[in-house]
Amino acid sequence: MMEKGIFKLTICSLAVICACGCARRHSITMAGSTAFLPFAEQLAEDYMKKFPGTNINVQGGGSAVGIQSALNGTAQIGMADLITLPESAKDLKKFVAANDGICLIVHPSNKVENLTTKQIRGIYSGEIKNWKEVGGIDKPITVVSREAGSGTRSSFEDLMFKGIKLAGSAIIGDSNGTVREMVINDPYAIGYISHGVVNEKVKALKVDGVPPEYDNFVCGRYKLLRPIYLLIRAEYETQTKEILEYILGPEGQDTIKEQGLIPAGACGKY
Repeated sequence: MMEKGIFKLTICSLAVICACGCARRHSITMAGSTAFLPFAEQLAEDYMKKFPGTNINVQGGGSAVGIQSALNGTAQIGMADLITLPESAKDLKKFVAANDGICLIVHPSNKVENLTTKQIRGIYSGEIKNWKEVGGIDKPITVVSREAGSGTRSSFEDLMFKGIKLAGSAIIGDSNGTVREMVINDPYAIGYISHGVVNEKVKALKVDGVPPEYDNFVCGRYKLLRPIYLLIRAEYETQTKEILEYILGPEGQDTIKEQGLIPAGACGKY
């Protein structure tokens, strides 16, 4: 009888341990913005190191996917990098995790250093077709843009050329990284990407004489700035709340700044 009692106790103990272990291993999915994707991956990695039982799955797909994933529950946290969230997101709770500058980039060999808003609008609408029209060499401009549904494209269009149609000759890249590679490989290309993924292989242009630098983002001198939203449903799990608190807290915000974005509280615009 005692052996049966011990056996039952052991089974119960294992069940409790399993239940606790399963809870610790519960998976949280973050999905959406490809601009924020590498930063979300770093934040997730840091969080999982600090809390080893947690599993955070980070996926891209774009801001539209982030909003839809949060709405239908396929992701606990949606990521969107939009100036204005669509009406479909009205029932989601939103948190600004960071601010991000959008940079116009060219090949380092391009001697153009600055473009005005009017020139940028002309290039992306197809009105300006040659670099010599904006102070560069006599070579046709390769215009690189993002795909429809991209938060970066939506924000860029909202900020720079509402009501102007993108040139039909524009080449479409499906991520910040793809656009950057296109510009790296074409000395006559121009594209736009997140400030956080600009590197030494491309040159970020001044816009209306203002360089895309941290101080100019914070004080509002550089106009191409947009928020990165984290979106959750009204009903959410404790673990989702804990991850959000980490990202929005001192550790997460320090990581965001170290990785090249602007912390949420640094800009008063949003």
